Amino acid sequence: MSPHAVIVLAEDRPGLLFDLTGVLAAHAANITVVEIHQGPTHPEVYFEFAVADDAAPATLGGLRAVPGVIRVDETTSFSRIYGKRIIVMGGGAQVGFVAMGAISEADRHNIRGERISIDTIPLVGERELAAAVRAVVRLPRVKLLVLAGSIMGGDITAAVEEVRQQGLAVISLNMAGSVPDAADLVVSDPVQAGVMAVMAVADTAKFDLMRQRKRRY
Repeated sequence: MSPHAVIVLAEDRPGLLFDLTGVLAAHAANITVVEIHQGPTHPEVYFEFAVADDAAPATLGGLRAVPGVIRVDETTSFSRIYGKRIIVMGGGAQVGFVAMGAISEADRHNIRGERISIDTIPLVGERELAAAVRAVVRLPRVKLLVLAGSIMGGDITAAVEEVRQQGLAVISLNMAGSVPDAADLVVSDPVQAGVMAVMAVADTAKFDLMRQRKRRY
């Protein structure tokens, strides 16, 4: 099985996605990512899938033969371009300092061949933050969440516990509230929290987050 990433430019019509996935299923392709974007003139459907080497030409040919398809282009996968993602959310100032440490550390590892990207969103409010935490696990390629703020608890803590049960690692700044008690790791300095977040997901770093669980720095 070889991995492929393709962009399908097609007419906007009912049943298009059904027909495209039917072609992939007919060639025993394992779909790993599907995204639909509205382009300037026609929608674009992005697929990442793995298929047997000898079936790849027929699979691409089948996609091009679907009614309404204008063009099928092979491209580089998001995982190769953007790689692992770290999400930083919370108060603006704290998020900024965490991002500073994370971006500086990610640059060091990306120079050596890693692909780690940092996404940030300043948010306030228990309901807004809890909803954002729960939504993180629905984002592609996210490996770790950093919560940066002065006080977080209540439903945010419940959301942290839920995403951790789904396998997402969570680092929290040392703040008031119950979120630090629910996180995998608590770090007082926001810049250092960003550095440790990148080290935790980087293959080129010798840092095991599981060995640091429930510690405070």
